[in-house]
Amino acid sequence: MNFDFNPELLKSYGIELSLAQYQENALKTVVVGMSGGVDSSVTALMVKLQGYKVVGLFMKNWDETLPDGKCTADLDYQDVIKVCEKLDIPYYSVNFVKEYWDGVFAEFLEDYRKGHTPNPDILCNREIKFKVFYQRARLLGADYLATGHYCQLQEGKLAKATDQNKDQTYFLYAVDKNVFPHVLFPIGHLPKPKVRELANLFDLATKSKKDSTGICFIGERNFKSFLSQYIESQKGHFVDLHGKVLGQHDGVCFYTLGQRKGMGIGGPGEPWFVVGKNLERQEVILAQGDDHPALYADGLEASELNWLTDLAAFEFKCKAKVRYRQPEQDCTVKILGDKVLVEFDRPQRAMTLRQSIVFYQGELCLGGGIITQVTPSYHELGKPLPEILSV
Repeated sequence: MNFDFNPELLKSYGIELSLAQYQENALKTVVVGMSGGVDSSVTALMVKLQGYKVVGLFMKNWDETLPDGKCTADLDYQDVIKVCEKLDIPYYSVNFVKEYWDGVFAEFLEDYRKGHTPNPDILCNREIKFKVFYQRARLLGADYLATGHYCQLQEGKLAKATDQNKDQTYFLYAVDKNVFPHVLFPIGHLPKPKVRELANLFDLATKSKKDSTGICFIGERNFKSFLSQYIESQKGHFVDLHGKVLGQHDGVCFYTLGQRKGMGIGGPGEPWFVVGKNLERQEVILAQGDDHPALYADGLEASELNWLTDLAAFEFKCKAKVRYRQPEQDCTVKILGDKVLVEFDRPQRAMTLRQSIVFYQGELCLGGGIITQVTPSYHELGKPLPEILSV
C-alpha cells in the first residue's frame, strides 16, 4: 500500500497540504488513540497520509470476560494490530482499568445511587482520554494526540464537526482547554460516509465494523441487569402527580425524566412518562402525555463549570443543549461566581439533574456544566404551556 505524499488524494478528502508542510510534518510525532473501530482507524490513516510519524496507542479501560470466554478489549486490540500493521506504524497497549474505575465508574455509580442519570462518556473524556491517556502520549514523545472524535479545532478552540449528526463536542466540553492545542481531530471535517469510503479504499480491517453505541462498559447487555450487579436498589411505587399508586418498580435509579418505555403501566389515555423521582420515598412519579406540563420548565442552574473560551460578559445570549441529541436552544446565561443561571427562550422538556448543559456560539463550543437545579415546572406553576414547544 502506497502512503507517499499524494496532494490530490488529500484534497479530495478536504485537506490542502503543500510538500513543504508534508516534510515539516515528518519531523513531528502523532500518537493516535485507537479503539479498534473504523473512526480511530481512519484517524491513524489520515495522519499517516499527511506525513507525520504515527504511533498507535490502544487504551484498555474495562476488564471483563464475556460468557463465551472472550474479552471485548482483547478482540478490539486485535483489530488495532491489523490496522497498524497495514499502515506500517508501531502500536502499544496501555491499561487504565484502575484509573477508569476510580475516575469514572465510581462517580457514575455514586450518582446512580442518588437517583441521578449521569453521562460517563463526558467523565471518560475529561479524566481518561484527555488526561491520563494524553499524558502517556506525551511521555511517548508525542507532539500531538489524535483521536477519532467528530469535532474540529479553530485556532485551538473546540468547534463543531462538519457532520452535525455525528458532532461530539457535547461530550468534550469538560476537557481542560490547555490540552486542545496539542490535539488533532483528523476526521472532524469529514461526513461519516467519507470515513467509511477511506477505510474501504485502503482496505482497513475495520472497514465494515459496526459503530459502537451506548456506554462502553455495558455494551449490548441489559442496562438494568448490569447496574444491579453494583447497586442494591430498593423496590418502590410508581405514583401519579396526586400520589395515587400505579404499580411497582425495581428501583428509582433505573428511571430517568422523560422516560416512556420499560414501566409496564398501561390503561386508557395517553402513554405514561416519568416526570419526577423521590428517592427518600422510593417513588417514581408519572404523568400521561408527551407534552405534560410537569415535563417542562423555563430554566436551570448549573455548576462544575468548564469554560473553553474567554467570555466577554457575565450575561450573554447563546445556544445550549441539555442532552446530546437535542437541537440547540436559544437562551440567556448569567454567570454568578461558580455557577450559572440559564433562562431559555422556550420551555425545555425533561431537564435532568446531574446531566450536562453545553453552550454554543456559532460553531464554537463555549463550555458547559452540570445541572444542579431546575426551575419549577409548568405544572408546579399552574401555567399552560405555550402553543409552540421546544423539541
